[in-house]
Amino acid sequence: MRAWLAALLLAAAPAWAAPFAVPVGKARIGLEAPAGFADTGFTGSPRLREIAESLTSASNRILLFAVSDGDLRSFMQGDRPELRRFMIAVTPRALEDQNVTTRQFDAFVGDALRGFGAPPPQGDMLKYLDAQPRGKAALLGELRRDTTVVSVLQGTRLPDRAGFGAKPEYLLSTTTLLNLRGKALSLAVYSSYESAEDLGWIRLVTARWIEDLERLNAR
Repeated sequence: MRAWLAALLLAAAPAWAAPFAVPVGKARIGLEAPAGFADTGFTGSPRLREIAESLTSASNRILLFAVSDGDLRSFMQGDRPELRRFMIAVTPRALEDQNVTTRQFDAFVGDALRGFGAPPPQGDMLKYLDAQPRGKAALLGELRRDTTVVSVLQGTRLPDRAGFGAKPEYLLSTTTLLNLRGKALSLAVYSSYESAEDLGWIRLVTARWIEDLERLNAR
């Protein structure tokens, strides 16, 4: 029975990535995961829910937690997903019932980015991250800023694994704050860093995800 269910879910894979609407206050916001990723909400998995909740504050409501199609297939077949890349979309509970003004959005951005510090000068990114406390995200640069979107790039050198000569591990992430149809959303995209390709990927997928959500929610 388990094998039959997994096969059925795998056959329905294209539906996982379909756009869907979620209520935020009295509005309905259109969401979809970027190409190659799928929302995990339909699984009802406590394990995946726990991972999603670890990525955001309890003051936020999770709207979408997406993993790669390959990771979702592994999970549905009972295998351990790699979770090398994933993303989440949330909304602050305190603002759900409000029609967010430009001033409120600016305050939301200020609160969310407080403590991020200033980006470093151009140079060796890994050398800069090596100098930061292990496990602490450091601002690397701004990706976009206008009246309805603010997006930044961060990097982290993860805590060193036990054992002599363990290879350093790094995590890239983007934080994007949006005002969509008067509702405040926060997006985060994560990727392990192994080469410049990962840096290019996270920049590109963040920009495309923003554009897709703006298109879906155009009045």
